[in-house]
Amino acid sequence: MALGPRLDLRQSQSLVMTPQLQQAIKLLQLSNLELDTFIDQELERNPLLEREDSEPPEAADVSDAPEPAPAGDEPMLDGQTRASAEDSLDVDYDNLYNNDSASDSAGSEAFGQWSGSGGRHDFSDGDGDFDQILAGDVSLRDHLVAQINMDFSAPADRLIGLHLVEMLDESGYLIGDVADIAAKLDCPLDTVLGVLARAQRFDPAGIFARSLKECLALQLAEKNRLDPAMQALLDNLDLLARRDLAGLMKVCGIDAEDLSEMIAEIKALDPKPALRFDSVVAQPVTPDVLMRRTADGGWLVELNSDTLPRVLVNSRYYAKVSGAARNREEKAYLSERYQSANWLVKSLHQRATTILKVAAELVRQQEAFFRLGVQHLRPLVLRDIAGAISMHESTVSRVTSNKYIATPRGIYELKYFFTQAIGSNDGGDAHSAESVRHRIKALIDAEGKRVLSDDRLVEMLKNEGIDIARRTVAKYREGMNIPSSVQRRREKALQG
Repeated sequence: MALGPRLDLRQSQSLVMTPQLQQAIKLLQLSNLELDTFIDQELERNPLLEREDSEPPEAADVSDAPEPAPAGDEPMLDGQTRASAEDSLDVDYDNLYNNDSASDSAGSEAFGQWSGSGGRHDFSDGDGDFDQILAGDVSLRDHLVAQINMDFSAPADRLIGLHLVEMLDESGYLIGDVADIAAKLDCPLDTVLGVLARAQRFDPAGIFARSLKECLALQLAEKNRLDPAMQALLDNLDLLARRDLAGLMKVCGIDAEDLSEMIAEIKALDPKPALRFDSVVAQPVTPDVLMRRTADGGWLVELNSDTLPRVLVNSRYYAKVSGAARNREEKAYLSERYQSANWLVKSLHQRATTILKVAAELVRQQEAFFRLGVQHLRPLVLRDIAGAISMHESTVSRVTSNKYIATPRGIYELKYFFTQAIGSNDGGDAHSAESVRHRIKALIDAEGKRVLSDDRLVEMLKNEGIDIARRTVAKYREGMNIPSSVQRRREKALQG
């Protein structure tokens, strides 16, 4: 068999990630602040781009640039949905992403006078530790939200945690009434208090306290120093402020030496734990999507016009300068800048349309939460939203990261509405993990003298159509800090 060179013509398909396509993907996952920074950079690089509210060097011809979605074209969620802004792009995000994975003030003042802090925010002398200096680069809100995301697996608990963060003052104290959160989310007050108790173990120690006494108690508890004598001292901070040492020794049942050591421990604590971070505790989040109830009881979902970038292509300026181009290189540069500007404007329009579609479908599927409260949070995964709007899961993942929606129950990141599902044993709809947790807690709260074991809880839940394993019940119970049936039985026996 003779060997020799030959030419063959073969046809194949491949996905080529051009710089424009990479830019489209990048734009979709940017937050509104990151997007604004990106637009500023593009305006500096491309002379053919301009903001809509800026004064153009020449009269701009914007006929080639699509306008952002108008306010009247948002979907109405009242059982019948109006179409959102028309999708005028040929960019297919789904196909692009198929091969790309989703990636107590008086007491405080008196105590401060006793401590002689000299204007510092803590009771100690000398310089602060190095960790506090480094922490200044991170806002308190970001620091706490990161802990919420790590410590709370249930989306409903995270939602409650976010509300608690927004109720902090500049010193890190919880202001307002937690009952307001329970009312806003239509959930039991005990649930909010349970989340608060877990959040009070966050760093920095003493955060989420409701009084100076509680703030100090939280820090002492972390050091395992909150014994009865120390608790008695905290209960009588007014005596400490008046320097009534004899009175303190009497109520605490200690001698002068022990009292001196305890006062030294108190002075080493931080009465304002948030001041090591930025002075602005809860920086307001600008939502990308707005949601409100309509007159007929439905929901209106619309893009926040304040966060939409208004970028135009100055076609008239392009025609003027391209006609004055002196050589081929200048013409090629202007042509490339013109194409890049048009692509950016279209990509921004597609980004806005995609965010609106995802947010509208998410509101539709979580409507029970908005109407009835946090215990009605549906089990939802990326695939549910992607399938409903014919998009890829990675697209939905990018859209729901760093994008916020303002609802009647507060401002939330879109991804907080996704929750784990518990199967149904009767073929019906699945149950969200959070609703199952609420049911377990309700059964235990109503158990009376007949303590329910985990096995018995499994049986009762299965009778209600919830298919759940015993180890899952145990995990959820422990996550809510509810003792085992043996411990609860002992406690009730001791109570009488």
